[in-house]
Amino acid sequence: MGYILEVCADSVQSAVEAKKGGADRIELCSNLLIGGTTPGKSLFRLVKEYTGLPVRTLIRPRFGDFCYDAYEFEMMKEEVQMFTEMGADGVVIGVLNPDGSLQMEQMEELVKAAGGAGKTLHRAFDMCKDPFETCSQAVDLGIDTILTSGQKNSAWEGKALLAELEQKFGKDITLLAGAGVSPKTLEELAVETKLHAFHMSGKIIKESRMEFRRDDVNMGLKGFSEYEIWQTSMEQVAKAREILDRLAG
Repeated sequence: MGYILEVCADSVQSAVEAKKGGADRIELCSNLLIGGTTPGKSLFRLVKEYTGLPVRTLIRPRFGDFCYDAYEFEMMKEEVQMFTEMGADGVVIGVLNPDGSLQMEQMEELVKAAGGAGKTLHRAFDMCKDPFETCSQAVDLGIDTILTSGQKNSAWEGKALLAELEQKFGKDITLLAGAGVSPKTLEELAVETKLHAFHMSGKIIKESRMEFRRDDVNMGLKGFSEYEIWQTSMEQVAKAREILDRLAG
């Protein structure tokens, strides 16, 4: 059985590097530094144009929790429809109730809006109250993939739950391990969990091309330099691809 390698990218250059490294699919977002938000139309169009890879688009209107008000949910439905009409191969969605359960009514609407496109339940799953109930509900909704770290900060830390979920639900849905996935942990993670799908950013920090700098002015998140650019590394993706191909061979 082959392995899926999905790369999360928030720029055209990162998506291009992911393709060069051997990624099977792109999860496209903006603002990866804060966990990702919905990308723009032009970013989606250019990534499809320059990579030709299958693209699943993150639908997340803001940073923070996954409990959305009526305005945010209206945006999400429109964006699901928009990206599927633009040719997205899938959407990456997730909505929770205040009590930590999956918001089934809103999820049903998003799944319906996505039509025949692929559907991933994103890491809202890692914030839910009962992963087994939620996994079963995702199957019932017709979702084909769950992106999860096993409800820990990294997939390596959550490998025990990942293995249990794979054993119980692996025949019905694809468990996509994400968060902290890298060539260093990938082989052992694959062997221990028995998963066949992995999600990584493969990011490295590149130095800004700016020569003139104002280091005393911060434009965004404190503690992050304005002169560092986070970008997918072709080499990191290629190493992961090599490991998975060897395991499959």
